[in-house]
Amino acid sequence: MSFDGIKKILVIKLRHIGDVLLATPVFRALKETFPDAHITALVNSGTEDILKGNPLIDEILVMDRSVKRLSPVKRYAKEIAFIKKIRANGFDMTVDLTGGDRAAIISFASGARYRLGWKSQKGFIGKRYIYTHLSEPDGEKHMVLQNLEVVSQFRINTENLSVDFFVPEEDRIYVRKILKENSVDENANIAHIHPTSRWLFKCWKDEYMAEIIKWLLDNNAIVIVTSSPDRIEMEKARRILSLVGDSPDSTALPVNLGQSPHGSRLLDLCGKITIKQLGAISEASDLFFGVDSAPMHIAAAVGTPVVALFGPSGAFHWGPWENQKTKDRRQKTEKSPYSNRNGIQTFGIHTVIQRNWECIPCGKDGCKGSKISRCLEDIGHEEVKSILSERLEGIKK
Repeated sequence: MSFDGIKKILVIKLRHIGDVLLATPVFRALKETFPDAHITALVNSGTEDILKGNPLIDEILVMDRSVKRLSPVKRYAKEIAFIKKIRANGFDMTVDLTGGDRAAIISFASGARYRLGWKSQKGFIGKRYIYTHLSEPDGEKHMVLQNLEVVSQFRINTENLSVDFFVPEEDRIYVRKILKENSVDENANIAHIHPTSRWLFKCWKDEYMAEIIKWLLDNNAIVIVTSSPDRIEMEKARRILSLVGDSPDSTALPVNLGQSPHGSRLLDLCGKITIKQLGAISEASDLFFGVDSAPMHIAAAVGTPVVALFGPSGAFHWGPWENQKTKDRRQKTEKSPYSNRNGIQTFGIHTVIQRNWECIPCGKDGCKGSKISRCLEDIGHEEVKSILSERLEGIKK
């Protein structure tokens, strides 16, 4: 199937941070197929930093989600103005990786001659007629592969399936400065712990997470704890750190628990860093431990071994992606590199810890809407220590 006169392409991914990151191989497929095309990404506000620095992307447009809080009249005016801006760009092709109604409308309103989309039974009547090319990705595959199928079914391919996240040098320098000011030896083993998620049903018990942090410190690791600045996530992080030892009230950086028994080996950077700095922290670390979240995907993208706790989500869809094993497409599996529906699984340097219960993955926000997932609560810290111990032994300096 041929596409003629492709000079400008718009890729639409109006989802969360992790979703945007896992879509990056699509940009490579487009650039390799249409090397002279100008490629623009359209993403939600708050997710644009995920794509910044990617040489495959020429421009990033941002959908301001705050318009939802405006009055209907003001919101309508803003959205019409935004659509006019999109149309004025003169795109030849749109690739909708979102699947939602808003993205479909934007795709149609762009005026693009070729409009590729994700076949879905959801949305308004007649939505499928908006697109000129509809694909139906295999729902059993990993999301990286599902995103790619939106274009690969129309012979837009790449052999390199690695997920890209670019860390600016100034952010690497910033993290090195924090480590130096806290007297962290360059040969030290560093563990990056991100214990929170915007979705509480994906989180582990606070006391178990604190136990793992203490155990890592007792095994002479440097532990860097991060979280987003979101109020709920910060409260959870504070509770976890309070169970580890004395927690400082200071908001200055670098922050360490200098009065704790562990001294400056525990660095508290919760709520104080950008997405790019988060990537720099993972990049400087020997191991990432956390829950199913965007920071987990960022750590995997920068090549840091990940051990992640999974509850209601399917690792076959959302498990940490191994870049080294997928730089050559021939190395990939036909379905998902996480071939089981649940249980403990490994893909390259990454490990997912999950119960093998029949109800997993349920995709629900906790058992019976409780925001608490029994399958996560059931995972014990001794089991996690055993797996972390194996990983640390493999990277010991």
